[in-house]
Amino acid sequence: MQLSDNSNSTFNFQEVLEEEIKGFDSKNPPKQELIDSCVHCGFCLSTCPSYRVIGKEMDSPRGRIYLMDAINNGQAALDETTTQHFDSCLGCLACVSTCPSGVQYDNLISATRPQVERNQPRNFSDKIIRSIIFNFFPYPKRLQIFLPLLWVYQQLGIQKLIRGTGLLKRLFPRLAAMESILPQITLKSFKQTYPNVIPAQGKKRYRVGMVLGCVQRLFFSPVNEATVRVLTANGCEVVIPKTQGCCAALPAHQGQEKQAQALAKQMIDSFANTDVDYIIINAAGCGHTLKEYGHILADDVEYQEKGKQFSNQVKDIQEFLAEIELTTPLSPLTDDDLPLVYQDACHLLHGQKISLQPRQLLKQIPGIILKEPIDAALCCGSAGVYNMLQPEVADELGQQKVSNLTNTGAKLIASPNPGCSLQIKKHLNQQGKDIKLMHPIELLDYSIRGDKIQL
Repeated sequence: MQLSDNSNSTFNFQEVLEEEIKGFDSKNPPKQELIDSCVHCGFCLSTCPSYRVIGKEMDSPRGRIYLMDAINNGQAALDETTTQHFDSCLGCLACVSTCPSGVQYDNLISATRPQVERNQPRNFSDKIIRSIIFNFFPYPKRLQIFLPLLWVYQQLGIQKLIRGTGLLKRLFPRLAAMESILPQITLKSFKQTYPNVIPAQGKKRYRVGMVLGCVQRLFFSPVNEATVRVLTANGCEVVIPKTQGCCAALPAHQGQEKQAQALAKQMIDSFANTDVDYIIINAAGCGHTLKEYGHILADDVEYQEKGKQFSNQVKDIQEFLAEIELTTPLSPLTDDDLPLVYQDACHLLHGQKISLQPRQLLKQIPGIILKEPIDAALCCGSAGVYNMLQPEVADELGQQKVSNLTNTGAKLIASPNPGCSLQIKKHLNQQGKDIKLMHPIELLDYSIRGDKIQL
């Protein structure tokens, strides 16, 4: 009888241990062979923005891989403690570019994030801010409802008052972080009408589709307008499906798997039967996700192949123009030489391996003197919605990025991603730096039209 009691006691104790050590579920956990490819050399540490700010091993790619391995092998739990280290990752992919062993950290973190979202409950504050982000940001029509309120908020000076008190930052730091990057609402933000097909100027060279984006179409409409003009000026017929929505970047980067898959399918369907040669995107983060549809829809029998085919057609606007070569003459942007610094967006540089093409295009504009900042590959801290979820780390990175850009002596910053642009503008204002920031495609548009830029 005593043996039986002891046996039961041991069994129950093991049950408790198993219950406490909660690991990854069986749906696409981080692959052990990918984890094992890391030799823990530490090359990633100096290029990892979260490690450089936080300074803890577990907030580096190598440390997170240690955690993934421990969770896979039942030596650590997927809980609040381990989750915070996965959450601290910006997903900038600098470590992927740096790793001498070719570790696929991008695939490891993209497998881990859905595990966190499915298996680790969020606290009340996290739930609220994430609910706002994922229920509004990927849906332009929902966001558009708030534009009149935001316009009034800015025009009546309420924004200036709120920021001046600092009360919002003290009481609700994440909400304050969201408010701090709010762009200027203009009348153009309310006008979102494009023809379905815009003809090429002169001889048609290509028929291309164009993705409008979410934040881009509402708050950076001049960038989309410039993109259309540059494409048509260089012999492209532009197709803009009305049914297109979000590219799925925001939910995909944060492990919102089902939402990302639904949005990706909608995007694929919107461009079906358009008979386009390429699909053009002018936002770095969106472009990286659009090129990952085969991975995002890997478990979907109906859409897996469609996703791969769609991604094979996607081109960043700068990548595309560099390939087809400009056919229009370019004029100087200012009466004198213009010192300009190009800001590398992470998902363009590390995610899509696009770095030379934007510089090549900008150098074709007469009078441009291209400056190079130190730490050009370091993330600005935007990282999709990272600057709203992890504002302290993001702010330090934003300050560093702006200092590095302005220390070049450039009079203009060229930024190819809306999130980066908002982050940089915020910290330019905080540092009292009055430097103009524009998308590279806007600069090409000005140059093609022969217009001058007012600095």
